[in-house]
Amino acid sequence: MLNELAHFSLNIALGFAVLGTIIPLLGATLRRSSWMQLASVFALLQFLLVAFTFGVLTLAFVTSDFSLRLVVLNSHTLKPMIYKIAGVWGNHEGSLLLWVLILTFFAACAALFGRRLPQSLLARVLGVQSAITTAFLAFVLLTSNPFTRVAFPPFNGQGLNPLLQDPGLAFHPPFLYLGYVGLSITFSFAIAALLEGKVDSAWGRWVRPWTLAAWIFLTIGIGLGSWWAYYELGWGGFWFWDPVENASFMPWLISAALLHSAIVVEKRDALKAWTILLAILAFGFSLIGTFIVRSGVLTSVHAFANDPERGVFILMILAVFFGGALLLFALRAKAMDSKGVFAPVSRESALIANNLLLAISCFVVFVGTVWPLVAELLMDRKLSVGPPFFDLAFTPFMVALAVILPIGSTLPWKRARRAHITRLWPVALLCLAVVGLAWAMQTGRSLIGPVGLGLGVWLVMGVVIELYQRCGRGAGKMRRLLRLPLADWGKAVAHAGLGITIFGVAGITAWQVEDIRVLEIGQSAELAGFTITLEAVEDRRGPNYLTTMADVALSRQGQPIAMLHPERRYYPVAEMPTTEAGIDSGLWRDIYVVVGDAQPEGGYAVRSFIKPLANWIWSGAIIMALGGFLSLFDRRYRMAPGAAREPGPEAAQ
Repeated sequence: MLNELAHFSLNIALGFAVLGTIIPLLGATLRRSSWMQLASVFALLQFLLVAFTFGVLTLAFVTSDFSLRLVVLNSHTLKPMIYKIAGVWGNHEGSLLLWVLILTFFAACAALFGRRLPQSLLARVLGVQSAITTAFLAFVLLTSNPFTRVAFPPFNGQGLNPLLQDPGLAFHPPFLYLGYVGLSITFSFAIAALLEGKVDSAWGRWVRPWTLAAWIFLTIGIGLGSWWAYYELGWGGFWFWDPVENASFMPWLISAALLHSAIVVEKRDALKAWTILLAILAFGFSLIGTFIVRSGVLTSVHAFANDPERGVFILMILAVFFGGALLLFALRAKAMDSKGVFAPVSRESALIANNLLLAISCFVVFVGTVWPLVAELLMDRKLSVGPPFFDLAFTPFMVALAVILPIGSTLPWKRARRAHITRLWPVALLCLAVVGLAWAMQTGRSLIGPVGLGLGVWLVMGVVIELYQRCGRGAGKMRRLLRLPLADWGKAVAHAGLGITIFGVAGITAWQVEDIRVLEIGQSAELAGFTITLEAVEDRRGPNYLTTMADVALSRQGQPIAMLHPERRYYPVAEMPTTEAGIDSGLWRDIYVVVGDAQPEGGYAVRSFIKPLANWIWSGAIIMALGGFLSLFDRRYRMAPGAAREPGPEAAQ
């Protein structure tokens, strides 16, 4: 009964989404206040109905209700509870329902927290958001119904993909979707501004918190996915430039550019048209990512579906919203005149350079991701674009971005003098010294490591110099520092987090040590001063899997350090093996060990790595997200400028 009621709720939600699109947009055009007020009501009703539906589906997974086809295909009674819950979004239909839930959640938040917005702007924002919800609810109901019944329910299900049965990946999709879908509200703000023909500093302040929230969740989601790939897949990498990885990275790059561009709109009344375009592109790349994951046009271990019918439907959604938004932008961009004037050397110019570098970087990733598809369609050739292309084409832009960030942060608005730039000379000299020292200590290796270390120090020390400048001169520096707005602290922390991540990427890329050999029980191997001893290999049983677990002793100069337990698991229900690495984590390095199958001649294949600064990558991501949270709680966003609500024709009656 609950399942039928939940399915019915989705249909009712679709009806409210249609009404929430037509009535508020029409009310804003006709200046009908009562019609515009209904926008918030429709947004809240959509969220409540979809939340009820999602709750019922979650209950079906928790209670192993095998009368639903989705539960049969993605759950099993032996699964731990956390993976039963994760199974809700570990498939196409459930993850799409989560997509819609988050879409309506952001609309409900805008309705609740956007009461200070001009009434017509809020009505248009919620109207556009309801239009997006209409499209995706129709997609769910017509092609991806999560409540399809099974005529004869089995006693047990087929289980969840074993690769998804991991804490890191259990939480990765919700955070990623909060970022993906959160960009829909910035898109709605952009379309609403184009419909109103007005973008001002107040609009820039309104749109920044929503962009910031989406960027924070994307940062956490991408970080979790990278961390999961590192320790779960057994190959020891943190980023493979997989199409689905790129699908989440592209909106992250554009949303970062949008954050910086909105600052210029708010502070200097400039870059209006560019900011609107970035808001459209950010959500556009989210839709492109959805198409990549669910259409099957590109192969990936992360892809949810391989269904041409679904791919065509998503392509239609992409064409209507992304194509329609770009057309509207082309028609109304001239109305986005910017009044701010600034010199070539100023903070505005630095932010423009920042935006261009991020946008070009995103374009490079996009070309590398879709080029195999283009080549197959146009030239009938199967091509593969891998890490060498991305590393070569993408890295220079990130290096330039890292160089510009500290300079731009210390420049004043409108016009800068030479003295503002020369303040960073001590930091530049320190970075050159770090690069030189690292180059001298390594013997004939790549320049990536020293340059990465130098850039990391440059970003972190640039933050220190900026905060020192903000303290002013004379007594009371610490008091003035503590009184800085949270947004300024957030910017500083986020930029420092980026520096730490670059530091980690440089270390693990340039100085990793790898060893592959066959070891018998009791044998040892030397790895850059560490001793790895294979002490035992035993077959064991987990809650829903069989495992071959090794005991690997790690020592240095005869002193024990840790006992690692790499595994090779086999999930009988899914008939699929997985690899669990044994990792000894430290501040400066990880010791990473994977034990393979037994060899015909005896012994086991053992692959071991030393990964310098590996944890700095994810620590930097956490720090970046923390910086975003600090900025998000700045009181200036909670007190965004409001506007008097214009009375419509009905108000005078």
